[in-house]
Amino acid sequence: MRFYLRKAVFYLVAAWAAITLNFLIPRLMPGNPVDTIIAKMSASGQPVTPGTRAALEVELGGGSGSWLQQYGQYLVGLLHGDLGVSLVNYPEKVSTVIAAALPWTISLIGLATVLSFVIGVTLGMLAGWKRGSWLDNLIPVTTMFTAVPYFWFALILVLLLTRVVPLFPFAGGYNVDTTEPGPYIDFIASALYYGFLPALTIVLSSIGGWMLGMRNMMVSTLSEDYILTAEAKGLRPSRIRLAYAARNAVLPSFSGFAISLGFVVAGSIVTEQVFSYPGIGQLLFTAVSNNDYALMQGVFLVISLSVLGANLLIDLLYGLIDPRTRARA
Repeated sequence: MRFYLRKAVFYLVAAWAAITLNFLIPRLMPGNPVDTIIAKMSASGQPVTPGTRAALEVELGGGSGSWLQQYGQYLVGLLHGDLGVSLVNYPEKVSTVIAAALPWTISLIGLATVLSFVIGVTLGMLAGWKRGSWLDNLIPVTTMFTAVPYFWFALILVLLLTRVVPLFPFAGGYNVDTTEPGPYIDFIASALYYGFLPALTIVLSSIGGWMLGMRNMMVSTLSEDYILTAEAKGLRPSRIRLAYAARNAVLPSFSGFAISLGFVVAGSIVTEQVFSYPGIGQLLFTAVSNNDYALMQGVFLVISLSVLGANLLIDLLYGLIDPRTRARA
């Protein structure tokens, strides 16, 4: 119980620090969203009065008074789920814009990250168990995909599988001409079809790292005394491989997986840019390009809390897999 209480307190403090930094950073950046939208209004010939500026400051979540008062207003707004108004998608709420993009990123980047981890760890376990096999010799090929710059790898796959051999579409999240978003079989099939190539790119570019790390840890773990003792007792090789070797060898990979899982919400900006995929990465790029501070702040907050949540989950799982961590805590 003490282990879980300490973890909860630590992550609550970390969440408060992330929320506070998320409040401060946009206010320390040069520029002002109110000035940006007023400049656009002036360029289009719309009248701008002091009342217009005051109304925009309130609507865009700038708050009023000192920074301490704005911080209090910011926390109250967070408790009510109010992240302000998006400048790019004006007058849409930031929470609405993020909620529309989040499922795309979670379904694509999340599934691809989990698949690459599971496949990479499984293949690495088998390669480490049978050193010198064809699977072990395959590792240099998989690590080559990891070493290639990601955007080049994505562009090569786009060229080969959408132009040379037109198997997949090169852009978009679904067929906008024949389907509409919703819980329909046609839409789900279209989304899977459009998302297959970006997911394949992510899996192929990251599987080598998981495979190599797990393989090396398996080799190190197999030299431990408790593995020799298990073999001397006559335990089945499959039980030694899974319950003794793999269970301990996978622990370092879990830490890396926690970070990767947390950044699933951030999406892969390069992936979503190359494939014009409508996710959080594309949304963040648009917000930065247009100085949409409220949207940037909302996206950064979601990313920060997602990373903390994923690390908390992995920490708790770590304690279940390896009871020694709870004893040290």
